[in-house]
Amino acid sequence: MLVIEDLHFSIEGRPLFAGASARIPAGHKVGLVGRNGSGKTTLFRLIRGELAVEGGAIRLPNRARIGGVAQEAPAGATSLLDTVLAADTERASLMAEAETATDAARIAAVQARLTDIDAWSAEGRASSILKGLGFTEDEMRQPCSDFSGGWRMRVALAGVLFAQPDLLLLDEPTNYLDLEGALWLESYLARYPHTVIIISHDRGLLNRAVGAILHLEDGRLTLYQGGYDTFARTRAEQRAVLVAEAKKQELRRAHLQSFVDRFRAKASKARQAQSRVKMLEKMTPITPPAEAARHVFTFPAPEELSPPIVALEGVKVGYDDVPVLQRLNLRVDQDDRIALLGRNGEGKSTLSKLLAGKMEPMGGQITRAAKLRVGYFAQHQVDELHLDETPLQHIQRQRPTEGQPRLRARLAGFGLFADQAETEVERLSGGQKARLSLLLATIDAPHLLILDEPTNHLDIESREALVEALTAYSGAVVLVSHDMHLLNLVADRLWLVSNGAVTPWEDDLESYRRFLLTSDAPEREARPKAPKTAKPVAKADLVLLRSEVRKCEQRVEKLSEMRDKLARKLADPALYDDARRDELEVWNRKYAEVMDGIERAEALWMKAAEALESARA
Repeated sequence: MLVIEDLHFSIEGRPLFAGASARIPAGHKVGLVGRNGSGKTTLFRLIRGELAVEGGAIRLPNRARIGGVAQEAPAGATSLLDTVLAADTERASLMAEAETATDAARIAAVQARLTDIDAWSAEGRASSILKGLGFTEDEMRQPCSDFSGGWRMRVALAGVLFAQPDLLLLDEPTNYLDLEGALWLESYLARYPHTVIIISHDRGLLNRAVGAILHLEDGRLTLYQGGYDTFARTRAEQRAVLVAEAKKQELRRAHLQSFVDRFRAKASKARQAQSRVKMLEKMTPITPPAEAARHVFTFPAPEELSPPIVALEGVKVGYDDVPVLQRLNLRVDQDDRIALLGRNGEGKSTLSKLLAGKMEPMGGQITRAAKLRVGYFAQHQVDELHLDETPLQHIQRQRPTEGQPRLRARLAGFGLFADQAETEVERLSGGQKARLSLLLATIDAPHLLILDEPTNHLDIESREALVEALTAYSGAVVLVSHDMHLLNLVADRLWLVSNGAVTPWEDDLESYRRFLLTSDAPEREARPKAPKTAKPVAKADLVLLRSEVRKCEQRVEKLSEMRDKLARKLADPALYDDARRDELEVWNRKYAEVMDGIERAEALWMKAAEALESARA
């Protein structure tokens, strides 16, 4: 068990922990969440002993092994497989000793211990982990120096997973993974035999791989059972209760203060006034939890173009005369929301670059709308920002004729306000850099927006804001992301990039997830589907259908809000007194009516969505 007891710690005079306490039972999987800068990574460093606590204590069982991904990726001539095998230091040490030991008793002891730790299956286990994280059998034999920093970080992650420490601390482990690697990691962590604590902004990971959420806020820790969605609902309910209590208390304080102000100087009422002063002094203020910062993205709306905005006929694309994708017959319309699926290395980024016009085809024909503008965001673009310049200077370069008020308004539309606008990029957080890159990618109001892993470095609130912005956006969107939550909410078409081809994935994302997690699943051929050639439904009718879907969705949301309010009302124990039986009956009837309304509204929503899907086919 990990015990954190009355922890106190400050950085440069700013308290990060003030009496924080928590108990994590052995074998539990826990997600550590909190606002950026609240101290999550610092807590990991305190647990590892890299920082000394100022007060309180952190206790672990004797000889417990703590593991995490090192900040420096492995490099050098050692192969990926040998690097991962070396991460289990006990096995590596015993294997070396087995080669040189001469004492019979010691040889027997070494062999017995190697059997106990299942050393002989180590290579197979290490290979399985590397495969899950996206490496082929041939790549496992190559030296680490052959791979980029992001891929070497995957090797570092593989090493710590292979070593199986008693307490595994992972800080944003999916940032270097694609969708396939992230889903594999979810499954692996769910089966991990020891304790795991994960810092992550990946909602899917926090819902499926952990059984509890450890929330860090105002220097204190609170453990909530369940995944992130359960935690979010509980926090919303707690906030609603505390806000109501705080309002009641404020009214009470105002009433007492009014009496004191009126009668303090009046002799006949002085004692009563003094009594109320004491009551005011004894009232402990009720402070509701702070609202999460409201994050926004404001994408400018492009004008409408005639469909299709991009069409590919028999296109072939690749590098150095070696094709990666062939026989591409695809079409993109301005109302499309497309997610690219496929294992690593199959060509998702290649297709993204082709659609963005950053690669030329090796054969076939690409037709683009005459006035087409394309916005492109890829992970590496965050690294290509000018570190010695401010965000304001970045957009001044793209909009030299615009005045500063307009430029600052653009930055504010992406959550970069006055302070960040004039801060050098080098000093911005990863999330702020990502926001700036997204602004630069969309500043020209593109008709086609291509996003390759846009959520890296964005916190959960920013990811939700991105979902809202993409849903409201009037241009086409092509997404590559490991964030299943984002893909589920935004994408309405799925393309599978596999075996040098791009074909529609006719099932949903959950079926794709199950397919990926099937042990040693053979590469499945996507069921071919005729490419879109023409839409039989008029564009005006499509607009009406989309409008109907949105109205139905809003109706369900409003009814759900009413249901939640009634549920909180019915949770009041006082309502179940015999004297209030008639009132309880009224509330129960209202609740039943709302539930019936939700059922009918969801049926209408489904019907509208199916009509829209049929019209698009």
